[in-house]
Amino acid sequence: MKFAWMKWSALPAAALFAGGIALAQDQPSAPQSSSPGASTSAPAQAPAKKPEVAKRKENQQDRIGNGVQSGQLTAGETANLEKKESAINKETAADRAANGGKLTAAEKAQVNRQQNHLSKQIYADKHNANTAHYGKGEVGQRRENQQDRIAQGIKSGQLTAGETAKLENQQKGINKQVAADRKGNGGTLTASEKQQINREQNGASKNIYHKKHNAKTQGGTAAKP
Repeated sequence: MKFAWMKWSALPAAALFAGGIALAQDQPSAPQSSSPGASTSAPAQAPAKKPEVAKRKENQQDRIGNGVQSGQLTAGETANLEKKESAINKETAADRAANGGKLTAAEKAQVNRQQNHLSKQIYADKHNANTAHYGKGEVGQRRENQQDRIAQGIKSGQLTAGETAKLENQQKGINKQVAADRKGNGGTLTASEKQQINREQNGASKNIYHKKHNAKTQGGTAAKP
């Protein structure tokens, strides 16, 4: 009987111990001791950390890619965001070229401020009333497929910001043409208009494929196999 009481009374203590482990795993790791009495065993090789500028750029692209795929970002909004991201990337590259491949502390701070402004715009564009509505027709489904391919290219790094801006501007132009045609025909498209749009999307499809498979990537020129 005494043994049973000890068995059940130990459960809360065990639960608290397990909870303490889980909590500790979610906290920043403590600094490693460098005292002479510390263990001499070699620490595990930590993976190389990405520079802060590169991490911020990748995060912004992931957010834009998610917005394209979810329909929260229209083609026009995406083109505008990626145009600004491309400008930041060009400025960063120019600063690196002038400083032997590095950025000064002031330049890093400037890039961070620019990315802060862009981050706010990404959020605003993803949460405003403008969304991509595709419809169930062939024209809408083709448009949705193109956007999914572009989103995949953004998130995989196959498409640079500049390439995405050009592709989305092309989609924006097609979307405006479709809207104008529908307005002129009481909300529908004629057979010839559908054929014209399909031809334009064929051209856009080739552009998407080419830009996703050329030597340009978000991280720079792709290595040759």
